[in-house]
Amino acid sequence: MSHDLLNRIDQRTRLAGHNRLALLLFRLGGRQLFGVNVFKVQEVLRRPDLFQVPGLPSEFAGVADVRGRSVPVLDLGLAIGHPEREPDAGSTPGYLVVAEFNRSVQGFLVSGVERIVNIAVEDIHPPPELGAEATYLTAVTRFQGELIQVIDVESVLADIARVSNDIELDPSMVLRSDGPQLQVLVVDDSRVARQQIRSVLDQLGVGATLLSDGRQALDHLLQVLASGESPAERYAMIISDIEMPAMDGYTLTTEIRRNPGLANLYVLLHTSLSGVFNNAMVEQVGANAFVAKYSAHELAEYVLARLQVVAEAA
Repeated sequence: MSHDLLNRIDQRTRLAGHNRLALLLFRLGGRQLFGVNVFKVQEVLRRPDLFQVPGLPSEFAGVADVRGRSVPVLDLGLAIGHPEREPDAGSTPGYLVVAEFNRSVQGFLVSGVERIVNIAVEDIHPPPELGAEATYLTAVTRFQGELIQVIDVESVLADIARVSNDIELDPSMVLRSDGPQLQVLVVDDSRVARQQIRSVLDQLGVGATLLSDGRQALDHLLQVLASGESPAERYAMIISDIEMPAMDGYTLTTEIRRNPGLANLYVLLHTSLSGVFNNAMVEQVGANAFVAKYSAHELAEYVLARLQVVAEAA
């Protein structure tokens, strides 16, 4: 199963930039169907033996040895308080999904893996603002009549680790106090990522417009253009996630480069994934820069370098 699934994952990730979302569908011990972006998935295994290590938060089931690498394993159903999960044999998490988040490999347990599906962008919708569980959703959609909740695993992990958004940068990272007021457009479907980026920009004294998806960002830029204002003059740069539901960062960048009124925008792609695939795609779609999540200082260095160029040219 794992080999065939990996082949399908590889095929689906080649769809990046084609404005379709590939989801790995799974269940957490109940009837509700969940999904996670295939971009993030490395492999799916039968649940291996887990061993305990001191200091793991209670939401983690243990640590797995995956090909000689120690991988922390999250009990995802427990972590999001999924109400349908029952402690019987039929709902005990039986599979381990190994994924990459913010430069680290994590695993999470699921009771069953269904399949990989392609979802058209027009069928993907923002999650409802309902309760704590909704904060872990990045989108909702349907497949063959079933509701799919797309989980923002990064937000789950950040909340468990109690990641602070109060990031302190080096005091030397400053812009000229007499320089122009600069604005940055931030596009990321992760609530945690948006807050982290905003914290960096706040410390740099830069204004930010925060949007949660590439489609929203493109529509916003087209509205700015239609109003008679140059988007490249309003925004010194765009910081965009790559793995987003309704329009990924590759597609957003491609659409920006295709439109003469947007083509001069500076685009930095910011992703929780690393690797040759991303570097090749970044070059192919015409992004100006690429940085992997999440290092506040590394991001700040990229942002500061760009903003200094803009400030000096003003």
